[in-house]
Amino acid sequence: MVQKITVTELFDTYYHFPILDVRSPSEFLQGHIPNGVNFPLFSDEERIVVGTKYKQASPEKALLVGLDFVGKKLSQFVGKAKKIAPQKIVILYCARGGKRSSSMAWLLDLAGFDVYLLENGYKSYRNYILNYLDFSKYTFYVIGGRTGSGKTHILHQLSKQNKQIIDLEQIAHHKGSAFGNLGELNQPTNEQFENQLLTQLYFLQSEKEIFVENESRTIGKVAVPQNFWAKMKSSILIDLEIPFTYRLENILTDYRHFKTEDLVASFQKINKKLGNLQLKNAITLLEQSDITAAAVIALTYYDKLYLHSFENNPTLVIKKLNFDNNDFVKISNYLIQYTNQLFVSK
Repeated sequence: MVQKITVTELFDTYYHFPILDVRSPSEFLQGHIPNGVNFPLFSDEERIVVGTKYKQASPEKALLVGLDFVGKKLSQFVGKAKKIAPQKIVILYCARGGKRSSSMAWLLDLAGFDVYLLENGYKSYRNYILNYLDFSKYTFYVIGGRTGSGKTHILHQLSKQNKQIIDLEQIAHHKGSAFGNLGELNQPTNEQFENQLLTQLYFLQSEKEIFVENESRTIGKVAVPQNFWAKMKSSILIDLEIPFTYRLENILTDYRHFKTEDLVASFQKINKKLGNLQLKNAITLLEQSDITAAAVIALTYYDKLYLHSFENNPTLVIKKLNFDNNDFVKISNYLIQYTNQLFVSK
């Protein structure tokens, strides 16, 4: 059985059945529906050959070339699909819901699969998440604070207490500073970052508050989508004031295990604003294994940067909360109580 479904129907079955993306590996890498598995009809090289034949000769000749590529792989497709979906039910899509997905749907249907075919393919999914999510129904609380405040740790404590969070740095595979790529996987494409972020938002409950960390518009090489960014900037920003000594302790906990050469490379990224003398001092301290003193230089630099950005922050409402410790559990508990009062009084 082959049945066409819309994007909203896709989301209704999102966690129930495997999602197969039959586009080429490079298309998949550029951007895909999160949770999707690449199940390419053509390799990248084969797709180029077929596309060239389509443009330079005719659709019929391109079809014949495509059949030559695909014909010898038919049994492999069925065997692979059975391993991915032993219950023999799959969701299938290609770029625009055209020949590639319909061809694979025909084959899997013939092999006894129930196939849900996404109408208009990946294009319809992208159009939906970029243009039709209703941001007005969500309530964000943006957690801010100077570098080393432990915002990400606090965010995860909130999650452990069944609060809804969106960890932008986790989705971006970057911590947002010159040191942000340390210990992280390669960043996704900007397109895939948007896919991950907006799909995650779709599945959160709009009747409950959502906590998100305050970030710059760009996180490493990816950028927060405009509609999400606008929502953040119109939400309450809770600015955490944590003493310098505790923030330094947090920084050391998070970064002291990295190699000296990696820390030096990160310091060199902020050379222009840090200044040659401070950079030289930081590198010397790192080479002497005095990471604490080097961290003081970095933290002092980022404090000045934060004050500058804070003064120019367009957020409408800012709530400052002072803490005399870096106990993430206690801070998150207080945040829950505090935001519950804000949420009820909305």
